[in-house]
Amino acid sequence: MTTPTACPRLTRPLVRDAPNEPLRQVSWEEALDRAAHGLGRHRGAFGMFSSARVTNETHYLAQKFARVVMGTNNIDSPDRARHAPSAAGLAAAFGSGGGTSSYEEAVHTDVIVMWGSDARSTHPVFFRHVLKGIRGGARLYVVDPRRTATAAWAKSWLGLDVGTDIPLAHAMGREIIHAGLVNRTFVERATSGFEDYRALVEPWTLPLAERVTGVPAAAIKELAHAFARAERAQQCWGRGVTGHRNGTDHVRALINLSLLTGQVGRYGCGLQPLSGRDNVHGGSDMGALPHRLPGFQDILDPCARRTFESAWGAVVQPHHGLHLAEMSEAMEEGTLKALHCVGADPARSEADGGRAVRCLRSLDFLVVQDTHLTTTARLADVALPAAAAWTETDGTTTSGERRVQRVRRALTPPGEAREHIAILRDLAARLGHEWKYRGSEAVWDELRSVSPDHSGMTYARLSEHRGLRWPCPDTDRLEPPYLHGRLWEKDPARRGRRAPFGIVQHDPPAERVDERYPIRLGRAGRTDSYGGFNSRPGHGIELSPEDAERYEVVAGEEVRVSSRHASVLASVRIDTALRPGLAFMTPRSPEEVDVDRAAVRIEKLPITTIVG
Repeated sequence: MTTPTACPRLTRPLVRDAPNEPLRQVSWEEALDRAAHGLGRHRGAFGMFSSARVTNETHYLAQKFARVVMGTNNIDSPDRARHAPSAAGLAAAFGSGGGTSSYEEAVHTDVIVMWGSDARSTHPVFFRHVLKGIRGGARLYVVDPRRTATAAWAKSWLGLDVGTDIPLAHAMGREIIHAGLVNRTFVERATSGFEDYRALVEPWTLPLAERVTGVPAAAIKELAHAFARAERAQQCWGRGVTGHRNGTDHVRALINLSLLTGQVGRYGCGLQPLSGRDNVHGGSDMGALPHRLPGFQDILDPCARRTFESAWGAVVQPHHGLHLAEMSEAMEEGTLKALHCVGADPARSEADGGRAVRCLRSLDFLVVQDTHLTTTARLADVALPAAAAWTETDGTTTSGERRVQRVRRALTPPGEAREHIAILRDLAARLGHEWKYRGSEAVWDELRSVSPDHSGMTYARLSEHRGLRWPCPDTDRLEPPYLHGRLWEKDPARRGRRAPFGIVQHDPPAERVDERYPIRLGRAGRTDSYGGFNSRPGHGIELSPEDAERYEVVAGEEVRVSSRHASVLASVRIDTALRPGLAFMTPRSPEEVDVDRAAVRIEKLPITTIVG
């Protein structure tokens, strides 16, 4: 975690008078005037980043600022990459990007399949429910290249090779079909594309899957039968699934299994992504996305746009905006000239920090509102001190189970720091939009008026129930904790849109393991990668004890890690959960080593002797 000394708290507004001059302290009036003038000059060439470290109300107002004040859909979150494949896969199947079940349902299910997540270490709140389920008789199956702390509680650990989740899922699907375990009533009534799916998985016999994944055929068969025969079964997944370059395809492959067996849309069944940090789910729900309005409503839907245009008194652009990567490209090309970062620090959160800094330096104008003088804030033309979301602000956040909860101000912000929504409101006023919000509840009530999924969530009800899950359309009743129960309706009109099977192919690692590059490298996702403000993963390589002994290296020793394209120095970490020939690493930049299923070698550095 970055220390306060390296990243001090912002307590006074700062401005920069010229590119090569330092930031200087000014009054709020001067800073807001400077920010409004600079942003106003760049309508049509503007982008906005909204961080996962802000409240739902801030996310909502940030996207409204982008769309109404600046006239663009160019808004995204640098933290969304970890969750985006899950949201995209779930939305493609069900029309909604949220996890389909609640955490409490893990207590009452029969089978839990955990793909690519060490939930015991990284999602302890959720895993507490899993442990209760296990104690109640649920069987846990862990599918992960590493024998993690979570695997210690599993009935079976399937230690597949990195990047082979799709072949394993396809082999399970084929086995379910050939064993006559398909829930045909559900498939015929609620899904589409089954015959295409059957053809897709037919080549994936158990012996072939064993050769490709490294998992014994008997273990794959056992898991397929356990999942299909269970009265209630859940699938959960984490960064080990979504972290691949085709992460959405991996998610679709898992969803297919739930569609095949009818393990969705019922209590105790479902699909639960375990990804994202802080309030990243709230950012998606509040419309801090280039292609979705609040309530995850499609920006291309004319009816949805009319609702917001009526509420806001402004035109919503009828096309997708630029997402994070596209905005970075636009900065490099010079077509995006101004950026407003709300709690976001792309200079440090992006994998390629050097490129991010170059993009930020290329801007004509950069505004940052944040709690600390982050790396990005140091590059800003205007830096505005903000209150911390979890301790100095009133509002709400959204968890991974779709639960919206209140957060309340417990501390007074230091110095002249202001709440994010007050900063955005005052900036909007200087750019011609008088927003009369008296506080966070007024912002939330406006969101409720335009998002049917949230309309029943008053602050009073959120406090009364200690949080509510969306959808919550009414103030006088509670919805089931699971989604997509409509798929079980007999009436086609009530059942609605069918859930399509995803026809996704296995994309094997581009690099083969051989004598020269004998180690398969995967992307690490550790608990300490999700620290407090401005945190960044430590740059180390995780090796099995056997490989550490083979290369005669010890924990903390620096080694050279080389792929066929690049090399980097990294500190060794010993992980007893790893098997020989498999390593994990978090990259500082893609230019160093391709960490997505690369083949690498480890080289011990020569000892340097200083004479004299």
